[in-house]
Amino acid sequence: MGNGPKQSTDPMYQMLRDEQIETFNTKKASGEKFDLRGTNLQGLDLRALDVEGIDFTDCYMRGTDLRGLDFSTCTLEGVSIRSAKISGIYLPKELSSEEILMSLNHGTRMRYR
Repeated sequence: MGNGPKQSTDPMYQMLRDEQIETFNTKKASGEKFDLRGTNLQGLDLRALDVEGIDFTDCYMRGTDLRGLDFSTCTLEGVSIRSAKISGIYLPKELSSEEILMSLNHGTRMRYR
């Protein structure tokens, strides 16, 4: 991953940082390309985000509001979710409950089985 989460110049990433979730979802649905791998998504409210199929590898999501999202089709390898709000989320079956709890409570990066 390198030296930690990055602040990308990708316009789609900037939409998320500005919490322009509807605009992001519209552009994603129209095929707009983006790369969120390794980015800093700390403290955002992403509850309305269309996460289907997104590669979140190595993202930093400390304190992020993820409630109700279905990440089952996403890549979450290396993601840290310390203190994130995760009520009602679906996660990839490759993630063990131990990995999820370690990340949520201690900020470790989740590893797939």
